[in-house]
Amino acid sequence: MKVSKKTLLLIAGMVWLIAGANILRIGLTVRTEKWSLLMCLLSLAVLLSFHFFVFRKMVGKHTCRIVGYEEELQPFYRFFNRQAYCIMAFMMTFGIGLRVLGLVPEVFIAVFYSGLGLSLIIAGLGFCRQFIKYP
Repeated sequence: MKVSKKTLLLIAGMVWLIAGANILRIGLTVRTEKWSLLMCLLSLAVLLSFHFFVFRKMVGKHTCRIVGYEEELQPFYRFFNRQAYCIMAFMMTFGIGLRVLGLVPEVFIAVFYSGLGLSLIIAGLGFCRQFIKYP
């Protein structure tokens, strides 16, 4: 199934929004004591780090790639390239492994996943913004 380049931007936005919401949900539902100010600040640090050093750049890079396709209609899965799919698969496997094997304390999962989830949501909104801006 082929879609327009503009639709690819929307698909990317929806994928990141859904992924972010699921990661945030995991972070917020982990059984942990009350959230302390330190936990909130650490989660904010995770959010800002991923936003500024990873996802903001990624949104720009993938938007340029999508807009640069020669043909207007592209397969719906081309919102990512092969490398991005590999990175996503690694992150999912690593994250699931950390939780299932109990390799880190639950407070870490709560703090890290909350910050990461919010950062992913912001990336999804970035793709949605590109969708709206695209002619």
